[in-house]
Amino acid sequence: VDAVPPQTLRGLRDRALLLLGFAGAFRRSELVALDAEHVTQRDEGLSVRIAHSKTDQEGAGQVVAIPAVPGSPYCPVRAVLDWLTVAAIERGPLFRRLHRGDTLGKSRLSAQSVALIVKDLAGKVGLDAARYAGHSLRSGFLTSAARNRASLFKMADQSRHKSLDVLREYVRNEERFEDHAADGLLRPGPRAR
Repeated sequence: VDAVPPQTLRGLRDRALLLLGFAGAFRRSELVALDAEHVTQRDEGLSVRIAHSKTDQEGAGQVVAIPAVPGSPYCPVRAVLDWLTVAAIERGPLFRRLHRGDTLGKSRLSAQSVALIVKDLAGKVGLDAARYAGHSLRSGFLTSAARNRASLFKMADQSRHKSLDVLREYVRNEERFEDHAADGLLRPGPRAR
């Protein structure tokens, strides 16, 4: 997020895309399918309605809560509202293509565009861009939540995972070295007799 130039439309869009994608644990296909009408501002933050997703093929819809983080430069709510205001988007695709000269288009970004944006910005901050993709927003949220010891059920609420077994892999990866069976076994100390 720090690599995004905030004074441009592209910067505002990419900042909103990254912060919303991370905070909502969105799949890249869900992000690019969002319309401005799917985003509702509330006192606590945003309610984002996903009309269709990989785990909701019938299209019943799912609502994701995006909490506001007042005073933070990484507030996803502020980033989305800034993007909507400056781009003057009231209806239609939330995340749109930009043309030469930082001109707003009408068509939505593709899922591949999300991956390219993530890779580009990862490279700009010195990370190995080959290790990042559109899914990095979703997996990054889950990995960070696991590291912060968030409840598995709260993580599932945010990520909309149907299977806790799949979600548990994110937690296992973060807890692999905690309470390890070898803790204390290889430290120097008094010898056993």
